[in-house]
Amino acid sequence: MVRRSRVLSAAAAFATLLAALGLALLGQDRAQAHGVAMMPGSRTYLCYLDGLTGTGGMNPSNPACQDALAESGATPLYNWFAVLDSKAGGRGAGYVPDGTLCSAGNRSPYDFSAYNAARADWPRTHLTSGKTMQVQYSNWAAHPGDFRVYLTKPGWSPTSELGWDDLDLIQTVTNPPQKGSAGSEGGHYYWDLNLPSGRSGDALLFIQWVRSDSQENFFSCSDIVFDGGNGEVTGIGDSAGTPTPTDPTDPTDPTDPHTGCMAVYSVTSAWSGGFQGSVEVMNHNTSALNGWAVSWKPGTGTKVSTVWNGSLSTASDGTVTVRNADYNRTVAPDGSVTFGFTATSTGNNLPAGTIGCVTP
Repeated sequence: MVRRSRVLSAAAAFATLLAALGLALLGQDRAQAHGVAMMPGSRTYLCYLDGLTGTGGMNPSNPACQDALAESGATPLYNWFAVLDSKAGGRGAGYVPDGTLCSAGNRSPYDFSAYNAARADWPRTHLTSGKTMQVQYSNWAAHPGDFRVYLTKPGWSPTSELGWDDLDLIQTVTNPPQKGSAGSEGGHYYWDLNLPSGRSGDALLFIQWVRSDSQENFFSCSDIVFDGGNGEVTGIGDSAGTPTPTDPTDPTDPTDPHTGCMAVYSVTSAWSGGFQGSVEVMNHNTSALNGWAVSWKPGTGTKVSTVWNGSLSTASDGTVTVRNADYNRTVAPDGSVTFGFTATSTGNNLPAGTIGCVTP
């Protein structure tokens, strides 16, 4: 593969985000508090932007992103915002092991371990020491809490394992303002960060989002370089093509930003002409979920044939919706239920777009 690198301004990078998010966010529902830094972009976010193709596939050009995809698969990239530990409760050093900070201590529902790799070729954001920048952090749902911002100490090398002793806490922000609606493509928290003076060379910005209404915490690693830049991003290639923008207010959007429901899609086995899949329906509310439904559009050449632990309906455009059975309609807070299905397929086993919870 030809590996190319281009420079994006901060505005262009954010515009690319809006375009990318309109497509295949596999296994996620925007109702969640999931989030990582969008500016400066986290490893998972920038690799997602680098890899997403116009057909919803993953084909990154950055070598670090390529290796992470090969090691951990595509699901973590489609769920770039979900680097979380549901039981962290604000704990950091002594709880999250050194070398695993970028993967939430390997306690996330997804395998983000590849994004801990100590290497110097991750996509990175170019900044100027001593200047003020605006941090932007995705807000898939509005939740109170603190954002703890850490910066690696002078002399840290990206080719060395990231540990807590490598970090200085440079800022704590409580309940920052938001732009855009929670659950929308462009929604994010934002605040000003005064970058320390006298810095040059490579560094890493680490942010731990500590919710005050839950034990759930989110972790974000952003590779940066102090070289006089103003938010430009390098290490993102465009050989895979640019996704087609969609209207973030599209009423056909299948997600409901107020249910606290999340759907995670998995292929459990595959064979010539078909496959078996499962979907885990999670409730991230503090109260029980009374009834659920999940909707997605299968890939081209794919048709869902049977479903268990749920009731299947198929729209004229091929979109499928699976609703709860009577016996599993209630999902406890922080609980989940799972339904399975089989499908005929020509090999395109992933959804052709967003999968998410819809109104039952």
